[in-house]
Amino acid sequence: MLDNMPRGTICIEDLEIGMRRYLRKEITDRDIELFAEVSTDHNPVHLDDDYAENTMFHGRIAHGMLTASLISAVIGEQLPGHGTVYLGQSLKFMAPVRPGDVVYAEVEVSKIDHGKRRVTLDCHCAVGDTIVLKGEALVLAPSRKFD
Repeated sequence: MLDNMPRGTICIEDLEIGMRRYLRKEITDRDIELFAEVSTDHNPVHLDDDYAENTMFHGRIAHGMLTASLISAVIGEQLPGHGTVYLGQSLKFMAPVRPGDVVYAEVEVSKIDHGKRRVTLDCHCAVGDTIVLKGEALVLAPSRKFD
């Protein structure tokens, strides 16, 4: 399941403080398995039910960076969108995401430096009413002047 806003590009000339975009995605066992393969992170807390049951999480959880990658998807596909370059990201993991959870990932424009084409975005992910991740991203936004 994937629910999101239209994809594309919003150039820096059209960005405004408070603009928001989001996506909503169900995290599946397959997502976790594929992320383990791509990242080479095969920690059993993500992949082994028996092992994970005996951890502080009492069951398997998704990789934190899998959840964080949904923020990257919103930034790269929606706000600012295609042509955006990541400059930095801070993240704080607040709660686990489990297979079957539906994650809501949102970014909001909090600061714009038109001269440097830099945009600061407040970011968070939630499962239901629980914030599972929060942070801030700094990106270089596309501009019509450089097309």
